[in-house]
Amino acid sequence: MKTLYVKFVAITIGIMLLSSIIAFLLSNAYYQQKLKPYNDEKITKMAQSIAAYTDDHPDVDLPEYLNSISSIGYQMFLIDKAGDETFYGAPFRVNSLPASTRAQVLDGHVYHGILHFPQALFITGFFANELKNTIGVPLTHNGKQYALFIRPDIKLLFNEMHLLFAWLLGLTILLSILLVLFGTKYLVKPISTLTHATKSLAEGDFNVKLAVNRRDELGELSRSFLGMARKLEQMDEMRKEFISNISHDIQSPLSNIKGYTNLLENESLSVEDRRQYTSIINDEIKRLSTMTKQLLLLASLDRNDQMLEKKPFNVGQQIKELVRNYQYLVSEKGIMLSYSLPNVEIIGDPSLLHTVWDNLLTNAIKYNKQDGSIDISIDEKETEGGGAILVTFKDTGIGLNQAETERIFDRFYRADAARTRTIEGTGLGLSIVQTILHLHHGRVSVESQYGEGTAFIVELPAK
Repeated sequence: MKTLYVKFVAITIGIMLLSSIIAFLLSNAYYQQKLKPYNDEKITKMAQSIAAYTDDHPDVDLPEYLNSISSIGYQMFLIDKAGDETFYGAPFRVNSLPASTRAQVLDGHVYHGILHFPQALFITGFFANELKNTIGVPLTHNGKQYALFIRPDIKLLFNEMHLLFAWLLGLTILLSILLVLFGTKYLVKPISTLTHATKSLAEGDFNVKLAVNRRDELGELSRSFLGMARKLEQMDEMRKEFISNISHDIQSPLSNIKGYTNLLENESLSVEDRRQYTSIINDEIKRLSTMTKQLLLLASLDRNDQMLEKKPFNVGQQIKELVRNYQYLVSEKGIMLSYSLPNVEIIGDPSLLHTVWDNLLTNAIKYNKQDGSIDISIDEKETEGGGAILVTFKDTGIGLNQAETERIFDRFYRADAARTRTIEGTGLGLSIVQTILHLHHGRVSVESQYGEGTAFIVELPAK
């Protein structure tokens, strides 16, 4: 299996080679279309100026003059009508030249060998040291007709540049490969670290460490991964806490049911005792049923299986009816319940929102002090979205400390067991409240003071 490092290096080098080939082909096209005609025209003018000078100066020593021209960077071939030929400057690699071409120039025509050189690669076309890759012009000296073929002496003019460009090309390729190797290692290393951290996370080790000081996508990925790891760790802790709580909350009623069932097998029990034991068993079954319903409701909300059936309804009237249902329990605990519930109509799912009010009210009753108080109110406020309502449940109960306030909406979380061990609950109620309000585009916040009481404030869009 190829590693990401090998793949990245191979792809990068492949891109470099492909880019070089494409650049080479584009350069070749540019040479064929632009540079070759330009070179042909430039050398043609040079050859014609040499021919014009010899024609205007019959007293000049032609061989000496052509030797001086060749010494500054040109290769030349001179032939007359008698067939006498002379080479000046560096020798041509290929000396063959068709007789028709010689005759054409001797008859006064210009030969464009550079322009019509075969459409080969531009390096071959530009550096081909062949006699046919020249410019041929007619030349007259002292009344004698010649044909002069000329081309730049590339080796003389650019030999050092050849070496320089060769070194530059070689060093560029070598350094590029080295930089790709080191650069890829720098890029892949945090991914390898992240892979190792993922494996550690999968094995249950949440104490992973990553470099988060990078200011790029990998740094952002590392920060997101650490955030995910912390959330997973919290979820794992909540899962363990839930298993502990739910095991206790299930085991307790099951033990009671089993115990009282065994007692009912005693035939000497009085009718009153049987009625009392049966009532206790029914209460424990009700506890288990409530717990199961809460778990099913939360799972349904998470999967969005619980479709909202929104419609207009009077939220103030709904909470009043709920308060009446709990009047006996409130009176039994000596709690003074007051409310300010004007008739306010909102659009929402009445059944799910009833679950919200029910959870908040039962919490206010369960965690309240004997002879405490509960105050429920509905207020309206203006917002940018068109208005909202605030529903507040305020009690004088045991309150929450800062750490409990931050986690109170976590699933399966219950406050300090030392203070709440006698209070029934699963730690799911407030999580259900938050989920339902989220589906209604609302939110819930909590204000609490340890030992003095708690206020839950629900905000819902008015329309």
